[in-house]
Amino acid sequence: MLNSKNIYLRTIEPRDAALMLQWENNPDNWAVSNTLVPFSEHLVLQYVNSAQDIFETKQLRFIICLLENDKPIGTIDLFEYDPLHRRAGVGVLIDEVSERNKGYADEALKLMIKYSFDRLNLHGLFCNIFESNEHSIKLFEKNEFNKTGAKKDWVKTINGWETELFYQLINKED
Repeated sequence: MLNSKNIYLRTIEPRDAALMLQWENNPDNWAVSNTLVPFSEHLVLQYVNSAQDIFETKQLRFIICLLENDKPIGTIDLFEYDPLHRRAGVGVLIDEVSERNKGYADEALKLMIKYSFDRLNLHGLFCNIFESNEHSIKLFEKNEFNKTGAKKDWVKTINGWETELFYQLINKED
């Protein structure tokens, strides 16, 4: 188990299907996940029950849980895993609004960085962040991600066009 002061990360289990369905079908999260229609319960169950082998699926998702009561509050993912170039994208979601801005995303990201570099032997991590998402920009910059690019008017949202920023973290010990 990957744990820190207040949270721990665990792999997805079948009992998470209902919660994952709720999180994936929250329209507030659709713009960042490029979702256009709700996920079906069948599709989420299929995903939850599938092998969590990063080499097979090119992605890995952990549930972020509070240590004090085991409450799931969000997810952190590796996606677009590329073993040849030893890189992956990373995304974090604290879906429980009451649990935001308490440092849990920071703890989860630190755990994922350590896991990615130490256990998966990755050379780099990247993330895509809307220019308007000040909280995420601060989170990733605090964790030494550097902005290396911008895609102007890249994503159409209900509020208009969003510029997507590209951030990278290179493993300094590699």
